Amino acid sequence: MAMKIRLARGGSKKRPHYSVVAADSRMARDGRFVEKLGTYNPLLPKDSEERVKLNMERIQYWLGEAAQPTDRVCRFLEAVAVLAKKDSANLKKGTPGKKATDRVEEKAAKAAAAAEAAAAPAEEAPAEETPAEETAE
Repeated sequence: MAMKIRLARGGSKKRPHYSVVAADSRMARDGRFVEKLGTYNPLLPKDSEERVKLNMERIQYWLGEAAQPTDRVCRFLEAVAVLAKKDSANLKKGTPGKKATDRVEEKAAKAAAAAEAAAAPAEEAPAEETPAEETAE
């Protein structure tokens, strides 16, 4: 039985409240669990002590039984220094995908072509206009 330490959602619509539970990984998110290990209320301010409450003795027990914490629960445990902090840098975050880079390159090529086309007649046009102005006078 693969055990997970994860969040089970409770509360009403737009007012979430989570229980930290030890559950079989095959069970539904809010379904059957083995033991309730704590609570998490995201509506409270970040500095509030009531925001995250954990039963550390039982969490240590389940970690000893090879239960895997989810990413969010890992962050809670890192905050109280139970688990070693993992580097969670998303190096690809913010870099555009392949299609976006292709679009940017196409746009740059079109802009360069338009600038060249605009610059070439602009250089020739003043040369043509000056003799016409002289003859008009």
